[in-house]
Amino acid sequence: MKMHKLLILLIACIGTTAAMAQWQWVDKDGRKIFSDRPPPADVPEKNILKQPGGSRSQNAISPAAVEADSRTEPSTAPAKPVAAAKDPELEKRKAEADAAEEAKKKAQADKLAKERADNCKRAQQSKAAFDTGRPITHMNDKGERIYLDEKDRNAETKRLQSIIASDCGPAPK
Repeated sequence: MKMHKLLILLIACIGTTAAMAQWQWVDKDGRKIFSDRPPPADVPEKNILKQPGGSRSQNAISPAAVEADSRTEPSTAPAKPVAAAKDPELEKRKAEADAAEEAKKKAQADKLAKERADNCKRAQQSKAAFDTGRPITHMNDKGERIYLDEKDRNAETKRLQSIIASDCGPAPK
């Protein structure tokens, strides 16, 4: 007899637990739906009446109110935006990350500006040497010194002018 009562009590507890894991919502046709799974994504939050664990939705409404609401015309007034709560610690970390990113960008821009200024200076010095008219020599692949002929001299002058135009002008945006 004791075993029988214990079994009944156990079944009652299991049934209560299963009932607590139920979802309740009102569908688009105004019917109340019970399920152990959450409602579809197209069900508005206001139509969810009960969630598992016995918690009731904050915006839950009675089925009678849903039925009355479904008979009226939908509101055309714009919804009020919900103000997001601001976490000061999160805002501080975001500001620090933004400042670090800006510092990194500035360092890269400074490095690029320094490289451009260095390239400009070297190109101007090389062009000045070419403009004197003195013979210019280069080393070939074998390590031999060779003199530039007129064609090579003109090509090198053109290359130096393009470097000067790109690196000595205002910084690109």
